[in-house]
Amino acid sequence: MCYEITVRPSLLPCMDTASIAQTPRRILITGGAGFIGSNFVRYWHDRDRRDRIVVLDALTYAGNLANLADLEGDDNFRFVQGNICDRPLIEKLLRKEAIDTIVHFAAESHVDRSILGPDAFVQTNIIGTFTLLEAFRHHWNSLPATPRPLFLHVSTDEVYGSLNPEDPPFSETTPYAPNSPYSASKASSDHFARAYFHTYNVPTIITNCSNNYGPYHFPEKLIPLMCINILLGKPLPVYGDGQNVRDWLYVKDHCRALDCAIERGKPGETYNIGGNNEVKNIDLVRMLCRLMDELAGDLPLRPSEELITFVKDRAGHDRRYAIDASKIQSDLGWQPSVTVEEGLRKTVQWYLENEDWWKPLLSEEYRAYYQKVYN
Repeated sequence: MCYEITVRPSLLPCMDTASIAQTPRRILITGGAGFIGSNFVRYWHDRDRRDRIVVLDALTYAGNLANLADLEGDDNFRFVQGNICDRPLIEKLLRKEAIDTIVHFAAESHVDRSILGPDAFVQTNIIGTFTLLEAFRHHWNSLPATPRPLFLHVSTDEVYGSLNPEDPPFSETTPYAPNSPYSASKASSDHFARAYFHTYNVPTIITNCSNNYGPYHFPEKLIPLMCINILLGKPLPVYGDGQNVRDWLYVKDHCRALDCAIERGKPGETYNIGGNNEVKNIDLVRMLCRLMDELAGDLPLRPSEELITFVKDRAGHDRRYAIDASKIQSDLGWQPSVTVEEGLRKTVQWYLENEDWWKPLLSEEYRAYYQKVYN
């Protein structure tokens, strides 16, 4: 196995006394009803209750209002259903809410879906990001100096392409080499964010993160898919030989890193965010099987590893991702605190305790997706 166990600091926010004393932020979070977005909304809400949080989400298949149910009724929280390509809506929100900070999560994000239908990825990830940047470009100069205006563009390590086993991890200077329609669309949106800083002086920061996992992850993603299929006694589809390597980042660690980027990051910079948890896909699935065997009650089949089924490899499947997060550690003082063993245990426990959240998502669309992968 190629994962490591490291002792890390506790989960602490990135704010300090100076940031607490600042004027409260008015923050627009796009894609805030999705997986990472909703975790960040909850994190930021708990971080400083004075801040105004406006969530914009189109509520496509992966957006779920149940992810934000605990915030309903809060005077400093507002949800707006809408599309990031809707320029008049964006301009109205920026103006009416006096938004000073945009945290941009909204994206089509599943590689398999991008292979089957790349059009939506071009529209949302490229045109949508461009629309947000254009609206913010004409808005931010009218804002007061504090809190400092910022456009935080949240992206992925997949823009860098694939690594061989002997290659060093991706750094912020690694050339872009996207290999799927999804990663190509995210690479394009990164370039737009960078260009708007250099061309128009729009205060943008780009973050590129490794694979996130944790609560509220949509069921078609690898970790929740395996947990739910074990509970249902369904095969566990593993692409190819299962030797593809990913760096796994617990979502709450990611939220802390974004906090650091907002409070301490330098506009125009890019920061890679990784978990220092490289794991082969097959090893990750076996770890999940052992955890489910330990923590779950009655299972249709035990040991769960007997459900593992190797399926035809995904087209353009990158072999390895690994993040060098030394820049954000040295410049902003962040480092991951959750090992993959700790994070997977927390995640499995969450899915076991929250069937009411994921069962309604097992729609015909999910079942059709599962059959496509398995067959």
